[in-house]
Amino acid sequence: MSESIRFRSAHRGDASALWQLVQSTGMLELNTPYFYLAFAEFFGDTCLVAIQNEQIVGGVIAFRLPRRPEVLFVWQIGVLPAARRQGLAKRMLQQLIALPACADARFVQATIADDNAASQRLFQSFAESLKVPCEREKFFTADLFPNAHDAEDSYRIGPLPARANY
Repeated sequence: MSESIRFRSAHRGDASALWQLVQSTGMLELNTPYFYLAFAEFFGDTCLVAIQNEQIVGGVIAFRLPRRPEVLFVWQIGVLPAARRQGLAKRMLQQLIALPACADARFVQATIADDNAASQRLFQSFAESLKVPCEREKFFTADLFPNAHDAEDSYRIGPLPARANY
């Protein structure tokens, strides 16, 4: 991929591309198109898209936890197969916490299944790059899901440094 990557908050016009991006990863749990439209519309300030050659090549679906607004919860992060292995996912997390709606967050949290080593490495590496802890704990056990679903542990990164040049 030749052109440099731009980052910005998501908006409703990104919803279809985000749905297609998640579908193309082959690894993320695909939600309905309405889910991505609602997130882009109502939580777009805390979501991020990465654009290269006028195409969305990566995205982060995130939101501030209503009961703990100091926590920025990353629901999904994905990169198109053609844009992988360039450090884009980590760059998106860096850009995400620099967004105005996220800049005062103290923690980044995500849940990750035991068999998702790539995401585990991503969040641990992100914490290391910020020189902050990454705490892992049991969170969503398999019995909480109504269908066959792996348990997901919580990864909590922070406290984040004061707004800086990420």
